[in-house]
Amino acid sequence: VQLQASGGGLVQPGGSLRLSCAASGILLGSSHMEWHRQAPGKQRELVATITNGGSTNYADSVKGRFTISRDGAKNMGYLQMNNLKPEDTAVYYCYAIFLRSYWGQGTLVTVSS
Repeated sequence: VQLQASGGGLVQPGGSLRLSCAASGILLGSSHMEWHRQAPGKQRELVATITNGGSTNYADSVKGRFTISRDGAKNMGYLQMNNLKPEDTAVYYCYAIFLRSYWGQGTLVTVSS
């Protein structure tokens, strides 16, 4: 089982990025999936959740700006991030639960002018 996150990079404040999480060995369309992030010197925090039934939930700090989604046919998960702020700078991780839990490697998002 492997989760491969990608799509991070350097973006100016107010910009957008879309993170992707490619899954192999599990079916993301049938999984509970989350995105977490860890900023320098801080603990990892939950950013967004999508249940296996498709319900979504967001941290207050990203509500209205981030959207979690997945494509079962492609076995991919996504995090669309709009109106990015410097405080969104972090390493972002995808996480899925399918019989057991799995972490992907992180992808770095830097929001800076």
